[in-house]
Amino acid sequence: MTNEHHHSHQDHSHCDIEMPHHHHDFGKSSEQSDKLEAGKKVLTIRSHSGLAGDMFLCGLIRTLGLSSQETDNILNGIFPALKGSVQLVKKEVNHIAGWHCSVQLPHEHQHRNLDDVLKIISQAQLSEKAKSYAVSAFSFVAEAEAAVHSLNIEEVHFHEVGALDSILDICFTCELFARLNPDYFVVSPLPIADGVIHCAHGAIPSPAPAVQAMLPGIPVRPFGAEGETVTPTALALLKAFNPTFGGWPMIVVEKINTVYGTYIYPGVPNGAVFVYGTSYV
Repeated sequence: MTNEHHHSHQDHSHCDIEMPHHHHDFGKSSEQSDKLEAGKKVLTIRSHSGLAGDMFLCGLIRTLGLSSQETDNILNGIFPALKGSVQLVKKEVNHIAGWHCSVQLPHEHQHRNLDDVLKIISQAQLSEKAKSYAVSAFSFVAEAEAAVHSLNIEEVHFHEVGALDSILDICFTCELFARLNPDYFVVSPLPIADGVIHCAHGAIPSPAPAVQAMLPGIPVRPFGAEGETVTPTALALLKAFNPTFGGWPMIVVEKINTVYGTYIYPGVPNGAVFVYGTSYV
């Protein structure tokens, strides 16, 4: 499992990053979230202190209502040669209970390029929709890294997210989102903060350069603390799932879960709330 709060694959600070063109259309009008067709399944994420890969995974597991055995079976079915387990634990922040997720996997340090990763995804035991999401997510990361380091996409070598455990992590999240398969996916504007991120290559500014490269078209809002609020992995997944950004949708709530990341920010609301329900008019 990647440690979402301390990233080492975004290694340098860059100015004037130009975002490469991608086919998705982000920042869809918030009016769309207010005008949902009735009787549709809706997932909304209300992001109080940001979003990281472990939070995404935790929220989807809780929303799907999977047992630990079911979760491990899905995880271990993706790459049968790579065995791991998922632990969901209760976590309390400011006396408010929520959930935290960690994935235990054997780690390796192998750098891969996008073609290497895409071959691994193609051989994974995933639904076609999940494979499509995973390809999109890694393509977004590759485009961002290429922009940050002034490289062609073919020249980009993934560091942390190129390790097999991280590939599985992202594929796992994509499989769970494909299984949930909401008709509408609505996300609140993302909280973004200044600050310093400490990684293997030293101190870099927040948001991390790869996040900066993926932000054009994404609605953001200020945050009352400093640090890395949205990780590159989470933002790439979010873009792959192509949400509408806006306020709470008109839904009858069926499930609601608070999830927390690894890092807790003092003096501000923490975590993210995953809400699942049915739209109404």
